Amino acid sequence: MTFRDLNIDDDIVAALEAKGITEPFPIQSQTIPLGLAKQDIIGQAKTGTGKTFGFGLPVIQSLGRDPEPGVKALIVVPTRELCVQVAEDLELAASNRSTQVVAIYGGKAYEGQVEAIKAGAQIVVGTPGRLLDLAGQRLLSLKDVQVMVLDEADKMLDLGFLPDVEKLFAQTPATRHTMLFSATMPGPVVALARRFMNRPIHIRANNPDEGLTQANIKHVIYRAHALDKDEVIARILQARGRGKTVIFTRTKRAASKLVEELGDRGFNAGAVHGDMSQDARERSMAAFKAGKKDVLIATDVAARGIDVDDVTHVINHTVPDDPETYLHRAGRTGRAGKTGIAVTFVDWDDLHKWGLINRGLDFGIPEPVETYSSSPHLYTDLDIPEGTKGRIAPPKAPAARPPREGNASDAGSSSGSSASRRRRRTRGGSGGASTAEGASARAEGAGTHDGKGAEHHDGNAAPAKRRRRRRRSGGATGAPTPPPAG
Repeated sequence: MTFRDLNIDDDIVAALEAKGITEPFPIQSQTIPLGLAKQDIIGQAKTGTGKTFGFGLPVIQSLGRDPEPGVKALIVVPTRELCVQVAEDLELAASNRSTQVVAIYGGKAYEGQVEAIKAGAQIVVGTPGRLLDLAGQRLLSLKDVQVMVLDEADKMLDLGFLPDVEKLFAQTPATRHTMLFSATMPGPVVALARRFMNRPIHIRANNPDEGLTQANIKHVIYRAHALDKDEVIARILQARGRGKTVIFTRTKRAASKLVEELGDRGFNAGAVHGDMSQDARERSMAAFKAGKKDVLIATDVAARGIDVDDVTHVINHTVPDDPETYLHRAGRTGRAGKTGIAVTFVDWDDLHKWGLINRGLDFGIPEPVETYSSSPHLYTDLDIPEGTKGRIAPPKAPAARPPREGNASDAGSSSGSSASRRRRRTRGGSGGASTAEGASARAEGAGTHDGKGAEHHDGNAAPAKRRRRRRRSGGATGAPTPPPAG
């Protein structure tokens, strides 16, 4: 079956064929005919199965070859990275038409996005916060929206965006065509669909014999030691046939630290996490897609925006929090029908989290095998050449430090200079005090940090007790001074 068989217009088919996209995936072959007929749809399919074109092609075709200026289609997504990815896919499909697509999301300046809207963009792809912001400023009008799509609805729920989505629905005409897509269908998402959709058809593009995980992804679970993980990862990155690799970390700090570590070992790695500016995140993602960097280290904020067909490995540096997060991370590989490998490290403290994932996804691996960088099964499981070490570049030499004044190398210098240094360090005596005199003074006053000296280390006067002791050492009898005769 081809896209022409699904009644997609020739100009759209030609645009897809120019990028080597010729045959639809199951979710696309099921949703496109219903979308073209303006039937409300709930599309449920695993991540990486082609949902974007499943709703995108009917949206583009329904607007016509030369649509009037103004927002006619609204596509709502949960994350910035996914927003950029969906907008790029739609621009590709509409490249032979005058249809304009604009991505609206936070972290970027308003001006360019507002200018694109004023220029007549017909398709808006956006995140809920920025969409409501522009709508609140009356810079974005949704009153003429003909079709609305909610993509990755379960992630919207996870991020707490469903109330914002309801506000967006309320600003669109009740007669709109609505499509909702999600990998999972939790109760609040089902309730949202019932409230805002008109007799939707529920499509499940899953093979009932496949199980909850994709059959074309090999799942490898290891119980690993935190201090050995970097070494294990460096060896996995040298596996035969290893292509682009995504490594997920739990925290932004861990992502930054791992980028630095792998860079020192000679690997070309980039990062995407919340502490980076939006421009930096987009540059890092673009370098990864273009192949300039073949390792991308990310936190979950970027998981659903990494839509790269040639990712061969996904590595979970720490175990995900729940089965849904695991599926979305692992779904970055094995996309577009290709095979992939998902490796997960389980810390001793996270065995309970792995237990939840194991039961939820029916892995049948209650106890992950204990694994170190020297474990023989690591090499056989992941096809790593025998003898591989965790470094492909020599360690960087530490920067040379300038010699300190008074270093041991100066031991042969003249005694005069040594005495000069001692004179500079002398606090209470004269500048010409000798070493012996200084030692005698210290023995008598017992230093400046033990509470028995004449001064504090900060130069302030000592307490009264210290002053009385100082007078005694200066030759006083120690008896109290008699009052003057009256």
